[in-house]
Amino acid sequence: MSSSKQIVLTVEGLEKLESELEYLKTVKRKDVAEKIKQAIAFGDLSENSEYDEAKNEQAQMEVRIVQLENMLKNAKVIDEEDINTDIVSIGSKVTVLDLEFDEKIEYAIVGSTEADPSNYKISDESPVGSALIGQKVGNTVDVAVPDGVIKFKVLSISK
Repeated sequence: MSSSKQIVLTVEGLEKLESELEYLKTVKRKDVAEKIKQAIAFGDLSENSEYDEAKNEQAQMEVRIVQLENMLKNAKVIDEEDINTDIVSIGSKVTVLDLEFDEKIEYAIVGSTEADPSNYKISDESPVGSALIGQKVGNTVDVAVPDGVIKFKVLSISK
């Protein structure tokens, strides 16, 4: 088996993964087992779409459980106390000024597992996130994106 990549998580991200794993193992497994039991009661499994559907759901759920267990096993949690506010790093909240639109944006820099761009949680591996990593307040950053280049000025860095 290949060695797994280390997963960088914030405390919040760790709690979210642990919560999802607990839900899948306790609640969801019972629900799926009940669906399978009900489908078996319908008889002839060779032509039983409810059974096939429930077994597929079970397989997908078990794959997700294994993924979560592996992610948690390989997790490196960023302690808020270790976050340096002098430079942008994973766990930082960084406020930037979009120089083209004169618009302030606050991003939380997180590991790829926690990324949620619609909520301004961007991965350290994304174009914007990787360009901001290592920057200091006052720096201007050019970020190559599919539409061209965005210019940001780093206004503040916090935990």
